[in-house]
Amino acid sequence: MADIAQSNRMNNLFGNRRDIFLAAAVVAVVIMLIVPLPTVLLDAFMALNVVLSLLILLIVLYTRKPTDFSVFPTLLLVVTVFGLALNVSSTRLILTQGARFNGRMIRAFATFVVGSGGTDGLVVGFIIFIVIIAVQAIVITKGATRIAEVAARFALDAMPGKQMAVEAEYNSGAITEEEAQKRKNDLQREVDFYGAMDGSSKFVSGNVKVGILITVVNILGGVIIGMVLRGEQFSAAALTYISFSIGDGLLSQFPALLVSTATGIIVTRSVSNGTFSDDVSAQFAKDERVFWIGALVLGGFALLPGFPWYVLIPLALLLAFTAFRIGRDKKAKAEFAETQAAKTADAKKSKGESGDIPPIEPLDPLSLELGYGLIPLVDKDKGAELLDRIQRIRRESALDLGLVIPRIRIIDNMRLEPSEYCFKIKGVDMGRGKIRMGYYLCINPGGVQEELSGEKTKDPAFGLPALWVNEDRRDEAERAGYTVVDPPSIIATHLTEIIKHYAPEILGRQETQKALENLKKDYPAVVEETQKHLSLGEIQKVLQALLRERVSIRNMVAILEALADFGPVTRDTSFLAEKARQALGRQICLQYADDDRVLRVLTLEQSLEQKIIDSRLETASGVIAALDPPLQRTWIKALSRSAAAVHEQGWIPVILCSEQARALVKTSCERELPDQAVLSVPEIVPDITVEAIGEIRLDK
Repeated sequence: MADIAQSNRMNNLFGNRRDIFLAAAVVAVVIMLIVPLPTVLLDAFMALNVVLSLLILLIVLYTRKPTDFSVFPTLLLVVTVFGLALNVSSTRLILTQGARFNGRMIRAFATFVVGSGGTDGLVVGFIIFIVIIAVQAIVITKGATRIAEVAARFALDAMPGKQMAVEAEYNSGAITEEEAQKRKNDLQREVDFYGAMDGSSKFVSGNVKVGILITVVNILGGVIIGMVLRGEQFSAAALTYISFSIGDGLLSQFPALLVSTATGIIVTRSVSNGTFSDDVSAQFAKDERVFWIGALVLGGFALLPGFPWYVLIPLALLLAFTAFRIGRDKKAKAEFAETQAAKTADAKKSKGESGDIPPIEPLDPLSLELGYGLIPLVDKDKGAELLDRIQRIRRESALDLGLVIPRIRIIDNMRLEPSEYCFKIKGVDMGRGKIRMGYYLCINPGGVQEELSGEKTKDPAFGLPALWVNEDRRDEAERAGYTVVDPPSIIATHLTEIIKHYAPEILGRQETQKALENLKKDYPAVVEETQKHLSLGEIQKVLQALLRERVSIRNMVAILEALADFGPVTRDTSFLAEKARQALGRQICLQYADDDRVLRVLTLEQSLEQKIIDSRLETASGVIAALDPPLQRTWIKALSRSAAAVHEQGWIPVILCSEQARALVKTSCERELPDQAVLSVPEIVPDITVEAIGEIRLDK
């Protein structure tokens, strides 16, 4: 522990020193524009400028992705200011010292380029300087600036689509939350990088222009100072100051040329996934025929009179050798691939497999398909409110139903109308609707005081009559008594109803297994005892039966304890579901009781209840009530009339019957009244007050 603490202290110490050093270096660069430098320090800084520019170019060449060198835009600014500061310092020394100027770097560079040939050397050096400036300004800098501008705009435009693709992969479960967050951060870094490069590339072009200006100032100012203040002859002053100015200009523009080249390379490699050398070697070695043709062309030129055959023939032989190597490597790779394919085929044959048909991807447990006109609802640049609501719905479903909803995959479907959306469970269409972007859905809850004009439609979640009105009439609709819903809320409400209605289909064996594994961490005894008597499928069927009647399975411990009690007696899932309901009695009662714990119920006429019990029929899917059609119609009519009367009083219609009849009563009215609540007497707990508000009788 002491070693770790000491190591941390050392890291903090050196980290702080690095921060201080970098801050001091940046401040010193700015101060150099004002404070004169001695020639020795100027030489050191100029050498450092060349090396730093060379390092930047090499780092760019060996960088796999532009965003891996994310500090480049800021570094470009610092290097540019550093070079300009050196330019200003050298200008000050050249103009003040004249022929006595002893800057070794500038003198050496001027002698190397200009030479000692007098006027001829000056002209040649000046021409070289102009050529380098033209190449840098017109070719490299201008092209890099344009590419950076286009890359920034395209990266920003493509960001919403890329983010939506990441979100869709996350919702489908293809990637984890950490991976999704990492990809989103990478996308944001990419956009920020190209945006910064779009601006920082202007530093390079500005540096070129300032370099030209400083060189002209050096020449004119030096000649004037030499002739007027120092009394030198024009030829001597011109030779001195033009030589120094050209050397200074080339020495400052050479690092700038390296940085400009690095800028051009890094913004042109946006589609690369490897280093520059990897890309060149891989893409040049795709086809050996290119090199064979090049070798033949060079050989043909070598045979023509006047061409340097001693240069062309070695190059042709080099190209031919390269073509031979590439062809040989490709052949070896093809043979290796065939060998591996044969081994794979033999392995499949030994396992009894045949054919090369790829595995079929499983269908998404739950997906939301959008027409292209609804994509802004999941666009993070425009709020992506729908994505947040879907996440909240998944959490609320886990709390309300006890069912962990799998990630919902969101995809765009070009087959849908632009304003249409569709929910699918395991690839099957379970509900769809249309949204008018920029409009609000106004639903009439029944107490509307004044009818509004608008495009008539239906609420996709409940099928209620509704109107589309624009945003300007929203307040008017709310004052009139309408329930006003925005587009994200429409889809979110529809999704909630889809989950509640089809929860049994969403709960599969895999989801059941995950729930048991999570519960086993804290309640291993109850899980193990239940699984000792019942299979995973039987437990799943009991949970599905509860969800079918919108009974939350969140209290899984109570459910499993009931199954563990009665599992040794019977494996009839209908019977076990009833016992599980009784274990959840208080939860079910409170679901329908009022704040005073009063449960108002409808009872069945004794003869009616007996007829329903007598119609019991065993099927593969469980027990059902098989009433005669005339009796079924009479029964549903009487139930509907009684339920409507209870609704008018503002209460939830709940039927209370015997344990023996409960499941049969529910199945007998499930098709016509799917939301009808049916409770049995054993489900009523002592602290709930039951109040009978009516009896359902058959019409005589």
